[in-house]
Parts: sequence; C-alpha cells; structure tokens
Amino acid sequence: MPPFAPLRVRGGAQRLRRALWRQRRTMAAGLAVTAAALAASTARGADTPGASAGQEARGVAGAGAPAAAAPARKHRSANALVSAPVRIADAATVRLLRPGDRVDVIAAADAPAGETPQAKVVASGVRVAEVPGTGDDSMDGGALVVLTVPRATATALAGAAANSRLAVTLC
Repeated sequence: MPPFAPLRVRGGAQRLRRALWRQRRTMAAGLAVTAAALAASTARGADTPGASAGQEARGVAGAGAPAAAAPARKHRSANALVSAPVRIADAATVRLLRPGDRVDVIAAADAPAGETPQAKVVASGVRVAEVPGTGDDSMDGGALVVLTVPRATATALAGAAANSRLAVTLC
C-alpha cells in the first residue's frame, strides 16, 4: 500500500461547536416548557388571594427543599375561596341574578312588634357562582343562590342565615 499524506478534515471544530449549541438550545427549550407547565399548574390556585396560598396547598416547599419534606398543613387558609349556598328571602330577587354578578348580602333580624328591624351587611361585593333553578324555591318564598366567598365570610353567612332573613343587593 502506498503511503498517503495525513487527512486533514476542515470544519471539525465548527461541527462540534454547532452540535453543542444545538444541545444547549434543546436543553433551554425543555426548561422553558417545564417552567410554563409549573406556571400553569400554580395559576389554577391564583384565584385565591396571595400566590403562596396555592403553592402551600400543593405542598410546594421553599427553594431547594423537596416537596415531600414540606410540613403538612393542618388548617386551610382563611382567605381560601369557598362556595357557600345561601337561601335568600325574596325568590324574585334571586331570579334577577346571573353567575358572575357581584352582590352584597344583608341580614335583617326579626324584630319584636313595633320596633324597626336592624339590618347588617354580612358580605360585601361577593361573586355569584350559581343560581339553581326556580324549582328550589322554598315554601316561605325564598330561593337558593351559591356565592363564592372567603372561608370566614362563609361562616358569617351561615350564622346570619340561622338567625335572620337574608337579602341581596346588586353591586
């Protein structure tokens, strides 16, 4: 076999650099997709006041700590929104409501004869989540409406409904 001069391949270093650059772009794209997925999963809890409340509910620990090491929460946040079914005294008023409307809920306690009943605003500017059909009207003329309220307000609404008649005003 005759002797050959060594082969010199040009652009080899350039090809290596291009391959590494493509790998970096692929890694960056993968990280971007992962970040978007994490942002979308935490956005579901963004309806609650405070972004960290949604993260705590999912057990997300601080930076660097694994989620399994996060302490279990014993009580849910008082600011978490809940659905509260409320019976409003006037069914005709409830028929005016649509999901998404903002209302104030007013409680008027029954007063003895000759006295003016005292009215108190129990919830202000709460969102109507659902207005069940008119078949839910009670015998006393009331109707059911489902409101989205903070947990503490739901407790106040339940207490007010036990002691007085509730009314709503549109905001």
